[in-house]
Formats: sequence, structure tokens, C-alpha cells
Amino acid sequence: MSEEKKEQSIREKIYPIEKILAPVDNLLRNKPVSGVLLFLAVVIALIWVNSPYAESYHHLWETHFKIGFGENVIDKDLHHWINDGLMAIFFFVVGLEIKREIMAGDLSTWKKASLPVAAAIGGMIFPAIIYTIFNYNTPTEAGWGVPMATDIAFTLGVLSLLGNKVPLSLKIFLTALAIVDDLGAVLVIAFFYTDNLLFLYLEYGLGFFLFLSLGNALGIRNTAFYAIIGICGLWVAFLLSGVHATIAGVLLAMTIPSKAKINKFGFIRRVDTLLNKLQKTKALS
Repeated sequence: MSEEKKEQSIREKIYPIEKILAPVDNLLRNKPVSGVLLFLAVVIALIWVNSPYAESYHHLWETHFKIGFGENVIDKDLHHWINDGLMAIFFFVVGLEIKREIMAGDLSTWKKASLPVAAAIGGMIFPAIIYTIFNYNTPTEAGWGVPMATDIAFTLGVLSLLGNKVPLSLKIFLTALAIVDDLGAVLVIAFFYTDNLLFLYLEYGLGFFLFLSLGNALGIRNTAFYAIIGICGLWVAFLLSGVHATIAGVLLAMTIPSKAKINKFGFIRRVDTLLNKLQKTKALS
């Protein structure tokens, strides 16, 4: 077998683990799948909670899970771990998308970003006003903050189901609107519906945010740095402060480096250097 055919066979070789993981990888890369799974979960939950086994559904969410050591333990039920933990990761990913659009996309100027921001503010204020009008001087008057939030997960789930039929600009608009709306609603809950808001932990959170921002400014690109400080510092501080921990996910996304480490000219020079080394290696062999 010639050297050329040997090299081709090596390049085309597929390992057994790749064959096993390929269907899963293709499934996860298929964006509509996330929307389908979301709606399936909703249907299953609705059937379960309205069945004779509804009590087991509520007991499942009350299952406690602890993380920590000694006296330093975070003890939350499954419902709170999802809301404060997994949703923080979700907001982190969405925050990265918004940051990309702010820096070099459809939200890169105030003129472009003002429409979704204004829509989000209107989407918070007017539902609260309408609710207050209908519930004025009633026992439920204090619930004006409930209709303010837009469910960002369902918003993105519907968009993923529609796929390429939805213009990219509309997706960005709705994503920005939903995340600004949710952040506004979280702040309202924190400052108007939280009895034990701990400003000391908020100060800690601000300190970790500034530390991560400094790391970005200094050019630190180590994933472990942002993961450890972001989770053990920023996220824990907001979790203990009484403010919804999903804000930590958005703030962490804002500190992640987004500029290229080298420009295109530096990249071309490095590629040329590596190609020259490769050609010399082949010549020697």
C-alpha cells in the first residue's frame, strides 16, 4: 500500500466509540430537538400532576440535595436546584449569545438594541399596571410582580421548533427581549418580594464580578479560572444573598473573553510557520 493510501486510511479511520456517540452527537446538534423535549416534558408533567399519582410528583420536587463540607453546606430541594442552578447555566449560555450580538451583531449599537430593551420594559410595566387595576384594594393586590416575567425557556423552545423559518433578526430580538424581561422580573422579586435580602453577599458577588472582569482585561483565558470563580464565588454569593442566582449566570457571561487571541495576520503567520515546519519534517523523513 502506498504512503498516500496509508495516510488516507488513517484519516478515514473511525473508532468504535465515535460510532456509538455519533447518533447522540447528531441528536444534540439538532436544534429543534430541544424544543421537542421541552414540550414533551410539559405534557408529561401536566398528565402526571393531574393523575392519581400527583402526590409523588410534588414529593419529587421536595427531594433535598446537599453540597458542601462541615458546617458550610448548601441544602436545597430539587425545585430550587433547578431554578437556582440549572437555570443559571441556561442564562449563562443565553448571556453569551446576547454578548456576541452586542459586540458584533444585531445589537452592536444602541439604536439596534433599544427596540428589544424598550419592548421588554413595556412588557414588564403594562402587565403590572393592568394587574393592579383589576386587583386594586383586594387581598391579591401585592401580586403585581407575577405577570411581569416572560418565560424565556419556552420562547427559545418555540423558536427552535420553527428552525430556519424564523428570521435570525427576529430570534435575536425575542431572545434579547426575553432575557431583559426576565432580569427585570428577577430584580423586582429581589427588591420587592424578598424579606431577607443580604447586602453583604451582594457585595461579595460584586467583588467576584469585578475580579472576573479584571481577569478578562488582563487576558486570562483559562477555563478553570472562570468556572471556579464563577461558580464557587459569584454564583454562591448571589445564591446566599437572596437574589435569584440566575443573575450570576448572566454576569459571568459578560466576563468571558470574546475577542480573538490573535488577529488574522498573526494567525496567517503562525499557519505559515507550522506549514514550513511540516514540509521540513516530510523532507527529512
